[in-house]
Parts: sequence; C-alpha cells; structure tokens
Amino acid sequence: MLERIPARETRPATVDEIARVHVREYIELVRAIDHATYLDLDTPASETSFEAALLAAGAAIEAVEQSGFALARPPGHHALAERAMGFCLFNSAAIAARYAQAALGLERVAIVDWDVHHGNGTQAIFWDDPTVFYASLHQWPFYPGTGGPGEGNDTTVNVPLRAGCGDEEYERAFDEIVAPAVREFAPDLLIVSAGFDAGEGEPLGDMRVTEAGFRRLAQRAAGLASRVAAVLEGGYDVTRLPGFVQAALEGFNA
Repeated sequence: MLERIPARETRPATVDEIARVHVREYIELVRAIDHATYLDLDTPASETSFEAALLAAGAAIEAVEQSGFALARPPGHHALAERAMGFCLFNSAAIAARYAQAALGLERVAIVDWDVHHGNGTQAIFWDDPTVFYASLHQWPFYPGTGGPGEGNDTTVNVPLRAGCGDEEYERAFDEIVAPAVREFAPDLLIVSAGFDAGEGEPLGDMRVTEAGFRRLAQRAAGLASRVAAVLEGGYDVTRLPGFVQAALEGFNA
C-alpha cells in the first residue's frame, strides 16, 4: 500500500545520490549542457534538463522514504550508468533503490517494471547485484531490443509479451511469473517502474491494458512487500495518462 500523503513538490537529488548509479563523467556531461541538443537519437536535452532530472530522481527518493508515487519526468529506466537513452537521463528507480539501501538500511530491493518498453538500463545496472531483483513485463519484439525470451539470471526475470496483449495477458503473466519470483526474493522494498504506455490507445506501444487492468496490477504489486513505492516511467497520451495513474493509485491503496 502507498501512503496517502498530499501531493507536493520534492527536493532535487544530490550529485552524490546520482553517483551511486551513474558515473561522474556522465553526470558532469549532463550538468554542462547549455543549449538544446540530443544525447542520443531519442533523448533531447537542454540547459534545464540537469535540474529536471535531479528533481525526478529526488521524487523517486522521496517516494521510497514515504511509500509514495513519484509523478515526475523525465523517465529513467532506459538510462545506463554511463549514458542517456530513450528519453531517460538518470535512472530514477535505480537511484531510489540505491538510496534505500544506503540511507534507509533496506538490504533487498525488488523493482517491477510494467512499462511497454523493456527497462534495459535498470537491468544492466543491477545485472550482477544479488541484492536487487528486477522483473519486467514488456512488448516484444520492440524498442530497445533487450529483454527477449530466455534473457535473465537469478535476480532478473523478463516477461516478453506479444503486441496486442491486454488485461488478461498481463495479469496472468504477473500472477504466474512475476509475483512468485518476487515473493521468493523476499524484498524489504518493492519499487514499481510504473509506465503507462502499455495502455489502450497509447501512441508509443501496441498493448491494450485498461484503467481496470492497471488498477489490478497495482493491487497485486502492493501485496508483494511490506514497503512499496512507485515511479512514473512512460505514458504519452496526455488525455489518457491521468486516468491510468489514478487507477493505479486506487489499486496501490485498495
């Protein structure tokens, strides 16, 4: 369950908090941006991007402190330790996980990602770390080309789903694959990388999850750990996104 705390602005993450995940040379590259540019083919940045990315990571940190939902952009789950990718500058969920371990004393963290795209950055950051579990349900084959069948290890579970899947397929995959694996890992904290671009009608995906589906996924996630937080990832139809987020909030608090 997420705590029913009032919506508010958050503090920016510190550079040291970011550096638990990202190399300092890359952090300084983002800090130094002083004009509109692209960090890769899909990732625009400007002179305000460093501040925005620090605030997004700070919101994720506060979410794990308060068992809340970080409604922030830019998203983060494609960002690698050393570079930006796919709209993502700093990996907020990963930064929040490291903060939980370093500052809150939570040893085992699980991250469940239901964004339509595979969170390649989160997977890569924690691939060799037995203290952080990562599970992703995502469209396959699709951008960024990772997370395919058979890709995983003891603490990495990928659930590639064909285009056109909706509530039934997502809930079945969650119940049969994701939930048992998370329970076996027994996390002290669960962070949900809550992307909503798998939603019905979303422009950057081909899935059909409804508001009711996101509500039920969130309700399931809330039952997997005694402490739960969520971080906004994708979701690009601004007319649908508020309904998807509201439904997830209802599920987390059911």
